[in-house]
Amino acid sequence: MTIALFIAVLLLAASNGSNDNFKGVATLYGSRTAGYWTSLGWASITTLAGSLCSVYLAQALLKAFTGAGLVPADIAAQTGFALAVAAGAALTVALASWRGLPISTTHALVGAMSGAGLVAVGLEVHFDSLGKSFLLPLLASPLIAIIPAWLIAPLLRGLVARAKQQRVDCLCIEQAALATSDGVMTMRKAAVLRTGSVTACVDSDARPLLRFDAARVVHALHFLFAGAVGFARGLNDTPKIAALLLPIAVLDSNSAVLAVGIAMLIGGVIGARRVARTMSTEITDLDLGASLAASLTTSLLVSTASFNGLPVSTTHVAVGALTGAGASGKGGVNRKVVGTIALSWVVTLPVGALFGALLYAGLR
Repeated sequence: MTIALFIAVLLLAASNGSNDNFKGVATLYGSRTAGYWTSLGWASITTLAGSLCSVYLAQALLKAFTGAGLVPADIAAQTGFALAVAAGAALTVALASWRGLPISTTHALVGAMSGAGLVAVGLEVHFDSLGKSFLLPLLASPLIAIIPAWLIAPLLRGLVARAKQQRVDCLCIEQAALATSDGVMTMRKAAVLRTGSVTACVDSDARPLLRFDAARVVHALHFLFAGAVGFARGLNDTPKIAALLLPIAVLDSNSAVLAVGIAMLIGGVIGARRVARTMSTEITDLDLGASLAASLTTSLLVSTASFNGLPVSTTHVAVGALTGAGASGKGGVNRKVVGTIALSWVVTLPVGALFGALLYAGLR
């Protein structure tokens, strides 16, 4: 059963990667700032970095998702309970990824814990702990994300517009007319510094020393914000999954986090395309300003939650931020798609609970 649990946790991590890895960089791909593979590569690197750092920065989540706060500690320590939770959540997330629906791995985990817990101890499951520690942050996540993204998107659209109009300036050494000792004028390279457009520098046969491109700065910020989302997601999700390996005591917490992080990376590379399409192109028509707003909002909220041990859903935050940013623009949002995603969120917990209950009952 130990080997089965290890495999189930890695499958859960891979399913999480396929469903979640692209969410941070959906704005890069959706705004056509970067191609699919460039976006996915950046997501993979930053998510793995967040996974590795979770060993030091997200210990509260590692403890919270052992299930000890939801069921008695002796039940949470059982390998069979952890196996049912891991496999139940993995099935739930894999099904959603196959359908191209971005759901919360956290919700799937909580659902599987609840279902397995009901079979294990019946109504002794601590549902009061479930509501305060898990459901409240999860339900609040999209609402908290919509408002700031909606507010800052117009400001960032203005910043992008100004950046596009900004001339590309350079600091250069140009040719200058100099008089020799005998009074003859000659053209020589002189240490004369001036600022001007690149075109002017080229026309005067100058050699640019320093260039400032406002549009490139905006794109760099976009990559930075998107990478921060990937980092925060790895920081937030990895310890939740790695916690399921603790009952078997084969791996310490550091090794468990590393194994989960690598499995998440592989799952994202192999199976992210369907969710990527939903997040990048179907929720809203992303312009660069809206993309910046959504990425900035998501990274700040998920990072804050990770450092404070709050199990917010990166999915809920990311979709909420995309919705808020899109709603502030002319294109609006695709209500049908958003409604379908919201419905998938509603059924994630009961589906996870059903899988968790069936698996635990079969393992008893």
